[in-house]
Amino acid sequence: MIYFISDSHLGSRLVDDHKAHEKKFVDWLDQVKADATAIYMMGDIFDFWFEYKTVVPKGFVRFLGKVAELIDAGIEIHFFTGNHDIWTFGYLENEVGLIVHRQPEVVVLGGKNFYLAHGDGLYTQEDTGFRIIRKIFHSSFAQKLFRLVPPQIGQGFGYNWSKNNRKKDLPNENKFLGEDREFLVVYSKQYAENHPEIDYFIYGHRHIALDLQIKNNTRVVVLGDFVSIFSYGVFDGENFRLEFLED
Repeated sequence: MIYFISDSHLGSRLVDDHKAHEKKFVDWLDQVKADATAIYMMGDIFDFWFEYKTVVPKGFVRFLGKVAELIDAGIEIHFFTGNHDIWTFGYLENEVGLIVHRQPEVVVLGGKNFYLAHGDGLYTQEDTGFRIIRKIFHSSFAQKLFRLVPPQIGQGFGYNWSKNNRKKDLPNENKFLGEDREFLVVYSKQYAENHPEIDYFIYGHRHIALDLQIKNNTRVVVLGDFVSIFSYGVFDGENFRLEFLED
């Protein structure tokens, strides 16, 4: 089995009990490890993650320990950076063992072509302000400047930025806006016109659980999230399905 999960936003200031939230994710990893051959984490796993040269964000010990345990047991775990956890500079790769992806990728799984991406920055008609901020966040110069900020101040700024950003998006969170307004659907349709070989487009980012057929053999899947609706994807080698965690 290959599992896909996104947008857990570990450490979010909008989550009342951080330890309970982290434990829920760890319990899910324990649940899927029995038959998982690979796990794809499709971005915004952390609500804010910025590595300094000798300092990484406080917390997430149980989660990172469980991930390292699964990797040591032979399960591939892929980590696509999102718009909240762009700034990994080696720790997650070298110390934990995650396979980090910074750009969308097309991979073949079970003979099917998967287009994999977190989902931010794909559609040119996204909000202009978001695109400007995204460009700054991806700038190596801006990242070097941010390293000059003491970690305590930098982390506080990051979490507060994330909290305010997500509060702004809450009115549309978990709500399907329709095929013509969901930019990930619009982008996928445009991409599929020139790449008819794609079987599945798999995204995070939008916090909606969506499985939509856009052509005879092409589906757009938005994984939902693991912070409010607790959804994830499963591919058994032949079929893909969305599932929801039961308490």
